[in-house]
Amino acid sequence: MSNYFMSKFMSKNSRIFTSRIYYFMYLLFCLCLLSPLSSSASGPAASKVNNPANDLWMSVRHNTEFGKVTSQVKNVDSTVLINAQADRWTRFRMTQLVNYGLIVLVAVIAVILLFYLIRGRVKLEAGLSGKMVHRFTDYERILHWVLAIVFIFLAGTGLILLFGRSLVIPVLGHEIFSVLASASKEGHNLFGPIFFVSLLLMLFRFVRRNIYAKGDLTWLLKGGGMIGKSHVTGGFFNMGEKTWYWLVILIGLGISVSGLILVSPSFGQSRILMELSHVVHGIGAIILVTISLGHMYLATKGTEGTMESMKTGYVDINWAEAHHDRWAKECHENNRLISADEYARLQGKVVHNQSAAVSPVMEESK
Repeated sequence: MSNYFMSKFMSKNSRIFTSRIYYFMYLLFCLCLLSPLSSSASGPAASKVNNPANDLWMSVRHNTEFGKVTSQVKNVDSTVLINAQADRWTRFRMTQLVNYGLIVLVAVIAVILLFYLIRGRVKLEAGLSGKMVHRFTDYERILHWVLAIVFIFLAGTGLILLFGRSLVIPVLGHEIFSVLASASKEGHNLFGPIFFVSLLLMLFRFVRRNIYAKGDLTWLLKGGGMIGKSHVTGGFFNMGEKTWYWLVILIGLGISVSGLILVSPSFGQSRILMELSHVVHGIGAIILVTISLGHMYLATKGTEGTMESMKTGYVDINWAEAHHDRWAKECHENNRLISADEYARLQGKVVHNQSAAVSPVMEESK
């Protein structure tokens, strides 16, 4: 009998003990579920763990007192370990400068092709007369061709460096691009100073003839004769040529100075100055290259008789009257015209004995 009551008691106690264990486990489970909610409700300050390394490098990045950097090297930016502007400059070069620059170049080429298809070559209404007048001396033509050839070389190498990653690598691969980029960089740095010197010589030689004068605004308003049917007057250089001259001089000087800053980083300039110089160099180069495409088109295929001035130094008098009537009038008044036979004879002697044949006429034209 006693054993029966004892077993009843033990079974009842075991059930109570087991139920309490289940209840305790249930409470523990609920607490585990509610713990993330309670921690998030307490705000970010409760879960934030301070990392001394983050605070240190943040101070170094912004050069605050806590992260002040000292160095025995006394130079510009020698204590700057992190350039905060570098990422912004890199994004500008790789996205905006490359993409927009390519769009501008393609658009200008398309406009030139469209203009040629619609307008064709601009021919002289009176045709070529055969009577010639001296326009440029040998020195002026040599100076022009040196500047032009160096500019074309710099434009080609610069475009390879700027657009090579997006245009050259997909076509020719990384190995060929690395060779082209390395050669372009060395050639660009070598011929850059030659462009600068030639530009200064061009400035001093032609500045007097490129001062804006009366009648130039009329040339601009009539689009150089493309708007309306009336004749557009011009002196030795017309408004378009003068504008091109000043664009070459001013933008060219900006490109040259910024290029010298980039190629000579040991002159004490800061990183920010070099980044700004790169922006000026890239934008100025794209502008000058695009405008030069129009200049080269008009001087070769676009206008009849223009290229002769830089090949031989002479132009047809009908060309002068059509594009530079005020200067052509001076040539008539000063009796500077030569016949077709005399011009042919001079050209024949230019090949064999240039100094003896051309110098009298050139002296007269000066």
